[in-house]
Amino acid sequence: MHFKNPEVLYFLALLIIPVLIHLFQLQKFVKVPFTNVAFLKQIAKETRKSSSIKKWLILATRLLLFLAIIIAFSQPYLSSKDINKKQETFIYLDNSLSTNTEGKKGDLLQVSKQEIIENTSENNSYTLLTNSNFYTNISKEELKNKLLNLNNTSRKLDIESILLKINSEKTKRSNTLYKNILISDFQNTYIKKFTNVTQPFSLIKLNPSIKNNLSIDSVYIETKSSNNSLVNVTIKNQGEAKNNTPIALYNNTKLIGKQSFSIDKNSDTTIQFTIENSSLFLGKIVITYNDTFNFDNTFYFTQNNTKKINVLTIGNSTNFLQKIFTEKEFNFTQISLQNTNYNTVPKQQLIILNELETIPSSLITSLKNFSAKGGNIVVIPNTKIDLNSYNALFNNLNIGKINQKTKDTLKITTINFNHPLLSDVFSKKIQNFQYPSIKSYYQTSFKNSSTIVSFENKDAFIKQIKLQKSNLYWIAGSLDKENSNFVNSPLIVPVFYNFGKMSLQQPKLYYRLDKSNTIDVSIQLEKDDVVTINSKQNSFIPIQQTYQNKISITTKEQPLINGIHTISSKGKAIKSIAFNNPKEESLLNYLNIEKLTQSNKNITASNSIKDIFKEINKKNEVLWLWKWFLALAIVSLLLEIFILKFFKV
Repeated sequence: MHFKNPEVLYFLALLIIPVLIHLFQLQKFVKVPFTNVAFLKQIAKETRKSSSIKKWLILATRLLLFLAIIIAFSQPYLSSKDINKKQETFIYLDNSLSTNTEGKKGDLLQVSKQEIIENTSENNSYTLLTNSNFYTNISKEELKNKLLNLNNTSRKLDIESILLKINSEKTKRSNTLYKNILISDFQNTYIKKFTNVTQPFSLIKLNPSIKNNLSIDSVYIETKSSNNSLVNVTIKNQGEAKNNTPIALYNNTKLIGKQSFSIDKNSDTTIQFTIENSSLFLGKIVITYNDTFNFDNTFYFTQNNTKKINVLTIGNSTNFLQKIFTEKEFNFTQISLQNTNYNTVPKQQLIILNELETIPSSLITSLKNFSAKGGNIVVIPNTKIDLNSYNALFNNLNIGKINQKTKDTLKITTINFNHPLLSDVFSKKIQNFQYPSIKSYYQTSFKNSSTIVSFENKDAFIKQIKLQKSNLYWIAGSLDKENSNFVNSPLIVPVFYNFGKMSLQQPKLYYRLDKSNTIDVSIQLEKDDVVTINSKQNSFIPIQQTYQNKISITTKEQPLINGIHTISSKGKAIKSIAFNNPKEESLLNYLNIEKLTQSNKNITASNSIKDIFKEINKKNEVLWLWKWFLALAIVSLLLEIFILKFFKV
């Protein structure tokens, strides 16, 4: 038995008062002379004995009365929980796309919502975390309303984020007991770190009834001729082999092609469609098959008329740059320093300073403004540079300086395969190739720099320096044939090609929802104008940064629904982009819950939402006893009245 107000029990000490009064009655006995009446002695003796019993009974009833009243005010109860601590049930309900499938009882998410509503208690408060929302300290009625409005989302939470939410709530409120419940299908792809779990919580695993799934994994396009291209569709199969499965390709709503395919057990295959080259293709691929997940049976992509990237080379004329920056993808201009038209500088995306001996102050000012508005710069020094003019440029850009020139024949040996400039160039790390070399180079001390390619002595040959809104790429030495044979190395093509391609982020065939995507739009807007992203379902203003000749858009939180979207300004469509659901949601790899509970004593597992809430409600039940003690006090009072009235001495 527990007490809500145990301090009231101190008043039990006052029960000594009626006992003392009973033992030391303040009565004075007076002797009265009387005639000898011996026959009355026996009656008097019996009367005193009866009176003593009556007094003891009255004392007992009064003690019982006060005892019952004091205990009633201390509010006794029977429960396995501490009534003085608040009880909060933390519920994480996974509403990712993978829970939009059939289980034994029906749709996994819908059944889970219904069972939570049916089995939660009115007496508890709740915290509800989903992949899309977070609600704290809500009642059962509020919890019910939130769950009824909950739908599947492309967003995903990992276990670290969930545990962080639990810990943050615990630190906000003191004197609160939490019961943590995680309800999910526990795909092994996104919940990977159940380590260092110090607080107890229960897992409820949602199991799909079907164990086979077909999904469209990716799409890429190959140019077949000047008129036609091949759309390559990669299909991923999980489970048994499948035969004669229909697949169709649409351009917007127009059917372009339809065929069927067969695929082996747990394998991939590629399906090809031929399309005509056009300025805009709004692709939609549909697989007609009933499997575990339906959301991955439709795939969207777009092919826009790609905007050419403007590249300006100032300085010596070289053939290798013209071969890299081809007319198909770039607007390449090569001009001498004397003939430079500074009015054309703001229209470029990339400017290459090629083997200049000196950099005039007018060009420095123009380049500073160019970089401040998002333009990228590549600097290839001459073997005989004016050190002061180069450092004047770097000082204006606030990146550091050139320290000295070093004459030493060195091989260019190390490639940073993880650098964004080269991360997609090589299929594997190259250990031995014909190393290019250089006879002299400049040592620098640049801030915010990262090495792309380096010499055998670990000094940087090519660096990327991050400016406020753009990048500067530094080549440590002259690429003149008398100084280096780097122009003959196959490495020069991807390096300079990506200098150009990364100066303007061209739209991809498709993007993934719930990922950070950067999209550049080559457009000049007025001061207060913004671009919007629209679809049939919704419209929103993305995060965007305005440069002189482009808008850089970042998407992550939105959009939430896959499909074809349009980037617009003032109601006018600029380009179309496609978003698809995260492909990780299609995987049928799940966490081994039993193994997890065996390795971590703070984790328990259950297969039933009903059972776990029944256990919580049972533990939270409180049997109040104060009413019984109040009834006992009333009975004691009535008993005393009965004794006083009917017990004759």
